[in-house]
Amino acid sequence: MPLVKLTEQLKTLIDERHHHFINTEGPIDKSDRSFFEQVKKETSPMFEMNLSWRDEAEAFVKDRRASVHPNQVKSTHENIDMIILHSYYLDVDLKRFKELHQSAHYVLDMILDDSKE
Repeated sequence: MPLVKLTEQLKTLIDERHHHFINTEGPIDKSDRSFFEQVKKETSPMFEMNLSWRDEAEAFVKDRRASVHPNQVKSTHENIDMIILHSYYLDVDLKRFKELHQSAHYVLDMILDDSKE
């Protein structure tokens, strides 16, 4: 899948996860096996999309076509993984979650800008 499409899909995904985090009552019982299975099933395609994005973005950055540094791609990939998990388990405070969300958006927007040039 092309990098631009993956990047746009990830932006939508993290916005949906942000909305879920804000509008879900917590805390979640982490020992609930059925909840764990539900989370595993729902998040699997999200993690796969994020992994595909990382691979595409790393290749894009490696070719020196971007102002994004390879470490930013790696960090953004990790931040999006955390956004996905934290949106289910609600185990970070709102400020930290918003920082992860904003940081991911910043790099995703940079990738989109660089891909237009």
